Amino acid sequence: MGISRKLIVVVDDDRTNLSSARSALTDMYDVFTVSSGAKLFSVIEKSMPDLILLDIEMPEMSGYEIIKILKASKRTANIPVIFLSALSDDDSAVEGLDLGAVDYIFKPFSRKLLLKRLQGHLLIEDQKRELKRYANNLEGMVAQKTKIVFELQNTILKTVAELVERRDDITGGHIERTQNYLKMLVEFLLINGVYRDELSAWDADLLVMSSQLHDVGKISIRDEILMKPGQLTAEEFEEMKKHAVSGADIIRSIEETTTEKDFLKHAELLAESHHEKWDGTGYPYGLKYYEIPLQGRLMAIVDVYDAITNKRLYKQAYTHEEAVRIIKEGAGEHFDPHIAEIFLKYEKDFKRVGQQ
Repeated sequence: MGISRKLIVVVDDDRTNLSSARSALTDMYDVFTVSSGAKLFSVIEKSMPDLILLDIEMPEMSGYEIIKILKASKRTANIPVIFLSALSDDDSAVEGLDLGAVDYIFKPFSRKLLLKRLQGHLLIEDQKRELKRYANNLEGMVAQKTKIVFELQNTILKTVAELVERRDDITGGHIERTQNYLKMLVEFLLINGVYRDELSAWDADLLVMSSQLHDVGKISIRDEILMKPGQLTAEEFEEMKKHAVSGADIIRSIEETTTEKDFLKHAELLAESHHEKWDGTGYPYGLKYYEIPLQGRLMAIVDVYDAITNKRLYKQAYTHEEAVRIIKEGAGEHFDPHIAEIFLKYEKDFKRVGQQ
C-alpha cells in the first residue's frame, strides 16, 4: 500500500496565481484550487486538507476573515494556514501570524521556496500529531514516555529552526553553534557562582533546546532584506529589527495552544531580548541592566561571538582573538559585565568548540 499524498488547498481569486500554485505543487501533493472562501468551506465539508495556502485580498471574503472562521471551529482550527500574498509589508505579515497562520509567503514566489516552506510545515504537523499520540499514552510508562516527549519537542524545535535557516542561508549552522556556546556558558556561570540561584532553578536542557527559536521571527522578514548580499540601509535595518518582537509573538501564539510552557517561555524571552544591550541602547525596547531577562543577556554574548567569527555575505569572518577583544570592550556597555567576565575567563574553551 503506497504512502498517501498530502492534500493542499489553494485559495485565490486570480486564476493565474491558482495555475502557478498548482503547477508548483502537483508533482508532490494532491492540489485543490478554489477562487473564494465559500468554495474553500465547500471543499472542507468533503475533504479535510493537510494545509491551506490562502490569499488575503479577495472580493467576497478576505483571507483574514477566512482564517478567523477556520480558527473558530474545533474541526478546522488545527489546519495549518500559510498566507500567500502580494502584500509585502511587515504589518500584513504579522497580522496574519497573529490570526493563527503558520507562515507568510510573498508573491511572486519561487517554486523551490514554496516547496521548502510546505515541506517544513507539513513535517511539523506530522511531528505534532506524533507527539500528541505519545502524550496520550503516558500513564504506566512515565519515565520512558517523558524521554520520548522531550526528544520530540526538540525535534519539532529543530525543524522550525532549520526552516528559518533555510531562508537565512548566510547563517548556516548558527543555531547549532549558539546552542553549544550557550550550554557551555551556563555551566561556567554555575561553576563560578554567577547568577547561580536563578540558573539553578531552570532546566538547563530546556533552556538550550529553546534557544533554537531565538531567530524564529526572521520568518516574517522579506527575502530581499533577509538575504541581501551587502550592508542593510537604515530603513532596512529597522525592518530587520522587527524580528525580535515577531519571534516572541509567534512563540506566544504556540504557548496558547499547549500546556507545556516552560521551554516555550525560555524561547519567548530569548527571541525578544537577545538584541537588548546592557546600557539600554539595544532593541526592541531599549531595556537596560537587570531589566533585560537573564536569557537575553546570555544569548547576547553567544549570538555576537558566533556572528563575529563566521562569514556573512556582507563581511568576512573575524578571528577568535578579534571577537574576544570586541566582547571585552563591550562589557558593561553591550554585554552584562558579569557574564562577559566568565566568557573571557574561558574564552579558549569557546575557541576550541568553535573550531570543532
